[in-house]
Amino acid sequence: MQPNLEKLREEIQSDLESRGIAVFHGAPATLDDDRAVYWDTEARSDYREFVAAAQAVGVQMIALWAEEFEEDTIDQALKRMAESAVAGSERTAMERRLREMRRHDGVVCRIEMSFDFAPRTYVFELRADWFRELDEMLERIEGEAELPAPPQAGYFSKN
Repeated sequence: MQPNLEKLREEIQSDLESRGIAVFHGAPATLDDDRAVYWDTEARSDYREFVAAAQAVGVQMIALWAEEFEEDTIDQALKRMAESAVAGSERTAMERRLREMRRHDGVVCRIEMSFDFAPRTYVFELRADWFRELDEMLERIEGEAELPAPPQAGYFSKN
């Protein structure tokens, strides 16, 4: 069972402050793939291990960010689905599930912590299970987006 991410965010902030680590409330790390190193939260989901690693290299400040889900995301997903090639029972099931996710409006769906240790930025990210499911559905919808028709075959004239 996944923890309540809002409570976890509060716990992380308190834990960091109790360790004397400054908390920088920032935006998510948007990094080049060659610069970012992501913590394996599937195998090691306890944020304390990430914080201990940061402390071991002398980090004194960690950026903390929490994303609150907005039901606008559902509206956009449904609109994109209408334009996609997803059809039949799969479409019906996805639409139903997307509508069910509206109940998460205002709920923390993702937490991210990061710190720099040259030349890399180390990132710890947790997502709510339902938010991960939403990401997978959005990838499916985008993968099935209707592509523009290929150009008609013919000849090219310079006239």
